[in-house]
Amino acid sequence: MDSRPLTPVLRVLRLCLHALLAGLLTLAAIRAVADGAPHAYAVVAAAAVMAAVYAAGVLSPAVHRSPQAAALWLSALGAAWLALLALSPDGLWAAFPLYFLLLHLLPVRWGLPAVAVTAVAAIGSFLLHGRTVTPGTFIGPLLGAAVAVATVLGYRALYRESESRRELIEELVSTRAELAEAEHQAGVLAERERLAREIHDTLAQGLSSIQLLLRAAERTLPEDAPAAAHVRRARQAAQDNLAEARRFVRALTPPDLEHGSLAGALQRLCATAPGPAVRFGVSGTPVELPTPYEVALLRTAQSALANTVRHAAAGRAEITLSFMDTSVSLDVVDDGRGFDPTTAAPVPDGDSGFGLPAMRSRARSLGGTLSVESAPGQGTAVALTLPLPAEVTV
Repeated sequence: MDSRPLTPVLRVLRLCLHALLAGLLTLAAIRAVADGAPHAYAVVAAAAVMAAVYAAGVLSPAVHRSPQAAALWLSALGAAWLALLALSPDGLWAAFPLYFLLLHLLPVRWGLPAVAVTAVAAIGSFLLHGRTVTPGTFIGPLLGAAVAVATVLGYRALYRESESRRELIEELVSTRAELAEAEHQAGVLAERERLAREIHDTLAQGLSSIQLLLRAAERTLPEDAPAAAHVRRARQAAQDNLAEARRFVRALTPPDLEHGSLAGALQRLCATAPGPAVRFGVSGTPVELPTPYEVALLRTAQSALANTVRHAAAGRAEITLSFMDTSVSLDVVDDGRGFDPTTAAPVPDGDSGFGLPAMRSRARSLGGTLSVESAPGQGTAVALTLPLPAEVTV
């Protein structure tokens, strides 16, 4: 049974169907009385019973909610119609609205046979009453049935297409909202990284330099010099503020680095990457890196791996983090289709916003280098090398 809510157009069509059936039953009753048919009053009674059964079903909520109730109502309506057919050949006119009722309330697998039986009954009643047989005797009911079937099935096909488009529009609206939220989050993360880099490169470095200068000044002053105590307090204040600045930098780091080391973040990146199997490895003795270094290495790995997943059609990939005496390097290697670095570049990762130019920019900002080795059909290797600051050199 079709339980979809009615649109205004369908409400009008349903009212037209009600009016059509009522008019046809009234016409059959009037003709029987006007022609002086032998069973004229029986025809009027049968038409009235059929109209009453029809009205009861239309007004009953159960018919619209339960397929069993709808089938029971159609059976009662069909019995009343057959009684009318047996009394008057004019009852066959009611077959046309019945076609629509059967197709509307019954599944297609039951509605189509029911329409066929109704058409046969209409033709049979005409023959039963001994009327003159003409081609229209058969064509009329069958053509009406064909029109009803084509109309209802066509409407259902159009409704399915409309629902499919509505779902697609809802999905597009939802996707647009998700993309807007993702862009907002990406902007927030980018701003956090920028602030962390600025604080590290300006405020933290300046406080560190002030602390070193004050320590040097403290060594040159005698212990009993009046300025020595002020220098010590100034150095301690610079040290405390440097620690506070570093806490700010840590608080502004990317979420992937908030709850673990760089190696752990890279390991999680490899484990959750879709597409090819990605292996992660660490070589050398890990050292604690400044936040801008960790951010640059992590973002480069994310961008390179995203290009591998989306564009390389690779079967496997490998990310290696190497700690050397004076530098740290990140290598992302895949066995994908490759490309010619001299004539083309991988398509930037539109979702995260980090393409090859962004990776090179990060490398240059930290005094490092980014190299890309690739050839068509031979895979791709991306290597980022950053010089270690003096305070963390091993």
